[in-house]
Amino acid sequence: MTRVTKDMIIADVLDINKGTAPIFMSAGMHCLGCVMAAGENLNQACAVHGIDADELVSRINEHLSDK
Repeated sequence: MTRVTKDMIIADVLDINKGTAPIFMSAGMHCLGCVMAAGENLNQACAVHGIDADELVSRINEHLSDK
């Protein structure tokens, strides 16, 4: 199983599993298709959106472990 980390690019996480999109959306990250998603890592995006990066990564990894 792939483990997501805070230094991974958002688009790469979506490529691993498209089912992570609702997790991003529920956290307030609605711009998954924007240019920044292809160049911004999770830590950077969370900082911009005021989201706890550790919590988001934990939720994503929990989702992936269920697969």
